[in-house]
Amino acid sequence: MDRKVLIVDDEKNIVDIIAFNLKKEGYQVITAADGEEGVAKTFSENPDLILLDIMMPKMDGYEACRKIREKKHTPIIMLTARAEEVDKVLGLEMGADDYVTKPFGVRELMARVKANLRKVAALQETNQTDENAAKYGNLLLHLERYEVKKDGHTIDLTLREFELLKFLAQQKGQVFSRETLLEKVWGYEYFGDVRTVDVTVRRLREKIEDNPSKPTYILTKRGVGYYFDC
Repeated sequence: MDRKVLIVDDEKNIVDIIAFNLKKEGYQVITAADGEEGVAKTFSENPDLILLDIMMPKMDGYEACRKIREKKHTPIIMLTARAEEVDKVLGLEMGADDYVTKPFGVRELMARVKANLRKVAALQETNQTDENAAKYGNLLLHLERYEVKKDGHTIDLTLREFELLKFLAQQKGQVFSRETLLEKVWGYEYFGDVRTVDVTVRRLREKIEDNPSKPTYILTKRGVGYYFDC
């Protein structure tokens, strides 16, 4: 089945270029011209991935991302004309999985799309072949539902947060650099920004740790990277 991608952007020329290249790669394409329409089409069309601009009328990309994340784990790549670090971080804090800064190259964007969709496909394959749950301390990872429970209570994670937690947990005690995590969890080497890993780790700690400032699950090896312990 062809993967379905939703483009949410009010700049028609940008939408046309992205849509042309996505269709050339065999993807189904849906478009929305503002944040409100983007949220509505997310729930009505159930896309496999969302390309979400930040600066839009009616509802900006941050708010749209937040509303989508209330109900959906669909991978979201933010499209932003802002180069400031704080804007990129804010998108990740709202629940985005990735971001691309305008102007971007088509090759870079397609690489991001493919990498994120590969993760979705890999997870769906896991769903069909592995019904087991893995226990780590007081965390229970349901691999078939990308669901985490802590002391019996469900913790809402994005797909990327779950993938990072699962990867680190399954290699307990092994330290991974940010660059390696970008390759293994995000699925690309060259295009990623290591800040993406730091923000995702911080969000994950806020959700699974009793005291995020003194983590007991995802630990930092100073000058090297991150590792899982319990």
